[in-house]
Amino acid sequence: MTPNHSTLFESSIKSLKFLHRGKVRDLYAVGADRLLVIQTDRLSAFDVIMPDPIPEKGRVLTEMSFFWFRKLGHVIANHLTRVTPESVVAPEERWQVAGRAMVVRRLEPLKIEAVVRGYIIGSGWKDYQKTGMVCGIKLPAGLKEAEQLPEVIFTPATKAPMGEHDENISYAEAQKIVGAELAAKVRAVSTRLYSEAAAYAKTRGIIIADTKFEFGTDDKGNLVLIDEILTPDSSRFWPAAEYRTGISPPSFDKQIVRNWLETQPWNKKHPGPKLPPDVLRKTSEKYQEVLRLLAS
Repeated sequence: MTPNHSTLFESSIKSLKFLHRGKVRDLYAVGADRLLVIQTDRLSAFDVIMPDPIPEKGRVLTEMSFFWFRKLGHVIANHLTRVTPESVVAPEERWQVAGRAMVVRRLEPLKIEAVVRGYIIGSGWKDYQKTGMVCGIKLPAGLKEAEQLPEVIFTPATKAPMGEHDENISYAEAQKIVGAELAAKVRAVSTRLYSEAAAYAKTRGIIIADTKFEFGTDDKGNLVLIDEILTPDSSRFWPAAEYRTGISPPSFDKQIVRNWLETQPWNKKHPGPKLPPDVLRKTSEKYQEVLRLLAS
């Protein structure tokens, strides 16, 4: 993959039909059956896109996803094609896709997100404190923040429109949305993907506390892994050497941004505040560090 160290907040590909601009990714049509997915350097926190790009972020997310797609390809088919992004855009647009894009199969995305948790943290910790449960799953009493769960749990969520928060749902609700058979397959595959990735990451000194997968179906109804996987945007990565229960451990992701935002007089609605240079730099360094640790 060609390294791409340019910073890109928003793509502007004119040679392809523009389809969608998400929180981080820009999508274009490549014919009727494929998509060009560009990982920009945008960062969203609390479901709001920040006004400043994080240098190197799109490159890191792309390299990390490719790494995991290769490593976990034996578990389930994914949406990657062998088409190079540079080959589907005009020559003057190649700098926008080099090292930060993928050409993928066009599939029907499921209307749920597959969240897998191995540790109690984040929204799961908040739910547990209130109810003793996470997404309807009863957990043992007396767990501490960031404690490893007795077993990995599958806690689906609904996909929220831009600017709104994803919502945790019960497994029964997920069954209603996608059907019992597909929900069971998503749960089994997601749990296996997380468990294999977490076991590998531990050998590299990293704990994967939780992660989110997305799936689609092809025209034959087969389940396919899509989107990005096991990146700092979709997962919580903790340095094992600094892990302890009772606190939220430091993480290799946008937690630096989240922590800074929590100190600001901001209502967590658009527009987000301008990020200071040291927060941008430290966040970029964390993204790059976890890529080196896991994929080198």
